[in-house]
Amino acid sequence: MGLPLWLPNGTFIRETMMDFLKKEQIKRGYKPVITPHIGKKDLYVTSGHYAKYGKDSFQPILTPEEGEEYFLKPMNCPHHCEIYKTVPKSYKELPYRVAEFGTVYRYEQSGELHGLTRVRGFTQDDAHLFCTPDQLKDEFKSVIELIQFVLGKMGFNNFTAQISLRDPDNKDKYIGSDENWAKAENAIIEAATEMGLSTVTELGEAAFYGPKLDFMVKDAIGRSWQLGTVQVDYNLPERFELEYIGADNEKHRPVMIHRAPFGSMERFIAILIENCAGNFPLWLAPKQLAILPISEKFIPYCESIASEFEKAGIRATIDIRNEKIGKKIRDEEVAKTPYMIVIGEKEEQNKQVAVRRHGKGDLGVMETSDFLHIFEAELNN
Repeated sequence: MGLPLWLPNGTFIRETMMDFLKKEQIKRGYKPVITPHIGKKDLYVTSGHYAKYGKDSFQPILTPEEGEEYFLKPMNCPHHCEIYKTVPKSYKELPYRVAEFGTVYRYEQSGELHGLTRVRGFTQDDAHLFCTPDQLKDEFKSVIELIQFVLGKMGFNNFTAQISLRDPDNKDKYIGSDENWAKAENAIIEAATEMGLSTVTELGEAAFYGPKLDFMVKDAIGRSWQLGTVQVDYNLPERFELEYIGADNEKHRPVMIHRAPFGSMERFIAILIENCAGNFPLWLAPKQLAILPISEKFIPYCESIASEFEKAGIRATIDIRNEKIGKKIRDEEVAKTPYMIVIGEKEEQNKQVAVRRHGKGDLGVMETSDFLHIFEAELNN
């Protein structure tokens, strides 16, 4: 089917990742926007996406009274170009950065579908930066830094930076002039070099409108997947006749940067699950702490410390099942819950907690304040 249903734990992970990036983008001067799930055919004809993805689109939505055709959107960038055009821009307002988590749709063949890594409806952490030619390199480098930061936060430290260029022997696949392509490709190569990236170059892997710097990560069986990407585009600004007023009071054409640190949320989370084998970073784990009473008479004390942890922002549950403590611990280990607290008579009497860390075992008996210190130190690492 290729249209994923997100269950509660997966939804929590996805929304936590989105909240993290949204906050980071605001710090870096991005303006959040929202675009519709459908658009007029004319919009995608102008951008070139209809020629590229028309055969891979879902059937058009027809409006008999108006005689217009609409499509489930295959890309967010044409809509962001329209947003840029809503108000005339001065060079003083550039770079102009807009971002959204926009869902796009492509009718992939059933044989091409592959779990969450290749689906028919997926959400991109899409942003587009409109800048002057003089600002291009610095903006591109700042995006590289953001993608490195995001990948590092998610534990992806072994990635390959791939410079994806057009195939010089098959230029018909691409739009735009040789001059614009040369400028865009040189900008990417120079920025990657100045950032000290170790790169590989692949011909024929560029987007149809511009070259890319793709961040490739391998899955559990060694296949490479594109996650983060940043692209330079001189062509869509021309097609949409985007302009800004320069210091000379004349009209000029901005350069457009496409960027997505996660890429597809579906694909990123699929690779993340494989990469960490379900041992999510503490800040991403849907359940961070399991409180395990040895018997039901210790439940009131468990509830009191659970309230304390909840105030500290810890996601905790109490296992009230009538099971032996060994089974409760084994179940949480299988579930890969990061922390466990075992509560028995001594812990209740001394107002302490017996702490276990998944993968490390028993950390000992301690005051709740000491546990909070350990937890917060790992959370902020």
